[in-house]
Amino acid sequence: MSARSVVILGSTGSIGTQAIDVVLRNPDRFRVTGLSAGGRDVATVARQARDLRVETVAVADPAAREPLRDALDGTGVEVIAGPDASSDLAGRGADVVLNGITGSVGLGPTLAALRAGSTLALANKESLVVGGALVHAARRRDDQIVPVDSEHSAIAQSLRGGARSEVRRLVLTASGGPFRGWTLDDVKVVTAEQALAHPTWSMGPVVTVNSSTLMNKGLELIEAHLLFGVPVEDITVVVHPQSVVHSMVEFVDGSTIAQASPPDMRLPIALGLSWPERVPAVAPPCDWSTATAWTFEPLDEEVFGAVRLAREAVAASATHPAVYNAANEECVAAFLAGRIGFLDIVTTVERVLGEHAGTAPDALTLDEVLSAEAWARTRAHEVLARR
Repeated sequence: MSARSVVILGSTGSIGTQAIDVVLRNPDRFRVTGLSAGGRDVATVARQARDLRVETVAVADPAAREPLRDALDGTGVEVIAGPDASSDLAGRGADVVLNGITGSVGLGPTLAALRAGSTLALANKESLVVGGALVHAARRRDDQIVPVDSEHSAIAQSLRGGARSEVRRLVLTASGGPFRGWTLDDVKVVTAEQALAHPTWSMGPVVTVNSSTLMNKGLELIEAHLLFGVPVEDITVVVHPQSVVHSMVEFVDGSTIAQASPPDMRLPIALGLSWPERVPAVAPPCDWSTATAWTFEPLDEEVFGAVRLAREAVAASATHPAVYNAANEECVAAFLAGRIGFLDIVTTVERVLGEHAGTAPDALTLDEVLSAEAWARTRAHEVLARR
């Protein structure tokens, strides 16, 4: 079998660099034809492009075009730049497009990859959350989207154990983040440094803060609802600090199938690139000869209200999830800059959600999504400015 052609979006981020590691270990299976990045780290992108011998590199920052061309002089690599460069690259028809971009800016590349017929290995949950109906409309086949988030990859694997009609509920696991067991009074004084110290996973700053507020789990709940067609009321979040059971599917007969492995994102990334086949020896498995214990506990929704807000957003309208995500992105940026407190993130998102008028699913367009996002960002800024 010939190697699959792969485009990696967000190549300098956590998902992108681990995907490159998987590819370099399996040159007979994967051939990277294109990379995209923001453009702030030209040296890393240029090194990746040379190591992988790609055909095209896309950068979002137009100012990075010439420095990158200079760094790749003599390689023949095409360099494209600008806000639509990742979408251009994603739409060129590679066998697999891995979307590892952070944030709702990943929606355009997601739609471009689907419309081009590529398999979309989706780590950019925000594009599905923000443009759910649009993403579904762009799909050309049911199995075109392969989730790369560890939780959704676990669910996709567990669903192989039964028919969709036999599913009772989905169970999303959460590590609980660095503040598991803390009270409301405890988290009032949380600093950005504390929020960025995740106990299990190594991720970018936005995703790490989202994991500390459990906003990430709210986004994952919406994503699971949209990916697997399960109502949000049939999706449960439980806290599992060991992060070994990545999620579960409970069936109507009372049985539960779980996917377990040590916390290593290379596993869902490799499966996303090779679905439905598995790549050998991606990461070490669990050591079943060593005594160990796994614990599960309910989520404290009084302290971590983000999951409740996610359910409310889905129930409210087609654009409320986009507002949920956009307002949160603005709040996280303000928190990391030291302008607001930790609890201000979720309370501001809740206020902005409550003020949004909403759009019916049958009226959803890309312009409606972008308008809702722009409104949410502006309104979040206005609310935060008064704090």
